Amino acid sequence: MYTVFSTFDVPNEKAEEVINIYKNRSRSVDHAPGFVDFLLLQNDKREGELTVQLIFSTKEDYLKWVRSEDFKKIHDLEKKYPDKELAAVIPTVKQYKVVAK
Repeated sequence: MYTVFSTFDVPNEKAEEVINIYKNRSRSVDHAPGFVDFLLLQNDKREGELTVQLIFSTKEDYLKWVRSEDFKKIHDLEKKYPDKELAAVIPTVKQYKVVAK
């Protein structure tokens, strides 16, 4: 398995707005070949620190997803979000292969 963490900070007062965006996400990644799971994590001590975790069967499946038209459409929409502060957020991305479970 292969997992990717995208961590980003938003103002604490906007955290719930962002959480709701993810709760109502398009779910197109759910249909990507090799997709296993999606989680949105919130730091227990820093409300505005959020992490998206994607799990895929393989690194190759993940790479196919990030090269897909659906991925591009979703991320283009993020850049056009009306709240310019949220639209400008750039996540820190870390990728891992799962070596034990």
